[in-house]
Amino acid sequence: MKKITLAAADTDRLETWIKYRNGLCDDCVSSCCTLPVEVRINDLIRMGLADEFEREEPAKLIARRLEKAGIIEHFNHRHEIFTLSRRSNSDCLYLHPQTRRCTIYDKRPDTCRNHPVIGPRPGYCAYRKRSPIK
Repeated sequence: MKKITLAAADTDRLETWIKYRNGLCDDCVSSCCTLPVEVRINDLIRMGLADEFEREEPAKLIARRLEKAGIIEHFNHRHEIFTLSRRSNSDCLYLHPQTRRCTIYDKRPDTCRNHPVIGPRPGYCAYRKRSPIK
C-alpha cells in the first residue's frame, strides 16, 4: 500500500489547504479551530451561552454581555453575527489544549458543524499533522 505524505497547510494561505477526506481529522492539530468562528443566536443557545428567552431581546444586549465575559470578540450589528473570542495563540476557547479536541463537540456551532463544506475554501482543510506524543 502506498503511503501518502501531506505537506502542512498555512491557515492564512488558502492555496496550501488540501482536499478534505474522511479520517483527516484523526491526526491533525485542529488547524480549523484557530480560524475565526462566526455564530448566531441559535448557536449561542445550543452552546448554553444564551437562554431561549433571550432570542426576543436585542442581540446587541447579548453581545455586550458576552463581550464583557470574554466569550465574543466582535458583533456584527447589521447581520447579528457574533465572532467567538480565541486564546492568545489563536485557539478556539473550546479547544482542549492537550488533546486538541473540541470540549463542546455535541453543542458546537453550525460554522464548525459545516466545516469544511462551508468555509474559507469549501471542501478543503488547513491540515497540519500532529506530532507523535513522546
